[in-house]
Amino acid sequence: MPSLVETRLSSLDFWATSQAERDEVFAGLRSAQDPVYCPLQDEPGFYALTRYEQVAEASRRPEVFSSQPTAVSLVDPSPAIAEYSGSMISMDDPRHARLRRIVSRSFTPRMVERFAGDVTVLARRIVDELAERGPCDFVEHVAMPMPLRIICSMMGIPDSEYDGVIDATNMILGIGDPDYVGPAGEDRIAMLRDKFAHLHELMGDLGRLRGKEPADDLVTALTHANVDGESLTTVELARFFTLLVVAGNETTRNALSHALDLLTRHPDQQALLVGDIEGRLPGAVEEVVRYATPVTWMRRTLSQDYELCGYTYKAGDRVVLYYNSANRDEAMFQDPHAFDITRSPNPHVGFGAPGPHFCLGAHLARREVTVLLRELYTRLPDLHATSAPVRQRTSFINGIKSLPCAF
Repeated sequence: MPSLVETRLSSLDFWATSQAERDEVFAGLRSAQDPVYCPLQDEPGFYALTRYEQVAEASRRPEVFSSQPTAVSLVDPSPAIAEYSGSMISMDDPRHARLRRIVSRSFTPRMVERFAGDVTVLARRIVDELAERGPCDFVEHVAMPMPLRIICSMMGIPDSEYDGVIDATNMILGIGDPDYVGPAGEDRIAMLRDKFAHLHELMGDLGRLRGKEPADDLVTALTHANVDGESLTTVELARFFTLLVVAGNETTRNALSHALDLLTRHPDQQALLVGDIEGRLPGAVEEVVRYATPVTWMRRTLSQDYELCGYTYKAGDRVVLYYNSANRDEAMFQDPHAFDITRSPNPHVGFGAPGPHFCLGAHLARREVTVLLRELYTRLPDLHATSAPVRQRTSFINGIKSLPCAF
């Protein structure tokens, strides 16, 4: 069993270790009889839920495992941040159900299909530019532009705002990475608040414009949505946009980056994919999401005493659902540490476990990753990474900052 020091999952130093080291620690945590308690310096600590069955049951019981006051931070948010970051991902019913009901009427697979042509056109343009440019950073020139431009296109965000959106999303999800937020001595909370405020202001201006001048975009659909007499407020629209652009941009970008890294490190799997792209691509996308698990964890807070897998948690206890560990659980996946694009079935929790908080944008993410990988490996079948990825210093996402590629 790993020592307490090795299980300080709140330490960014731990998340900077190799995949093999982290896998070994999580294997030990899964085999432990009771969950490990991880202390925090200034707030109550949390219990690590690392087994598939733990993560699945907690996800199915939101009335017990509450997403409030936050699902995305080990510590409770300061009032300055809570004002902007209180999206539906950190809400319980009935507030969560109301927002999801309104949003899901507009953000549907059918809406995504309306933009399917845009996804294909953009993927071809990205690969055209890659073929002309030659060796480059895959993250900057391929993985990053794809999801950001699609989301901004769907929302109706002008091209002139792209750089500001990228900067804001990098900081929001990379608050522990000095490359994104600067030296530790700087006021990171103020910097984070400014980035949230920028995204809210951007969406507030666009929402007001679309209220007067409708267009064929998602902001218009959300602004004019009326479900059972209810619609989104200006603040709710801004919070949804922040959730979509941060989660949708960063997670898809990292799934694409991990796909290149994994296929490079497993040439047998790349050969399988290239040999039958249409047949193998759906399984490859699911296996990339399982193996990489772009979103590593979500937090829950117990609303009442509850026994889970033989251990009784108390009301007020904080637990963290480690999707990365659940996706490596030997009790659910045969040979879980193998990257196998033919894996079937593949009931991964890379988009969250089944329940009311399952990723609303999973269909969009699958579409983007599928279309771009098809274009890349059809036209550049020998595409490969030329060195190891530079990982983002964070525990919340399995982020890649840069990944040199050639073909």
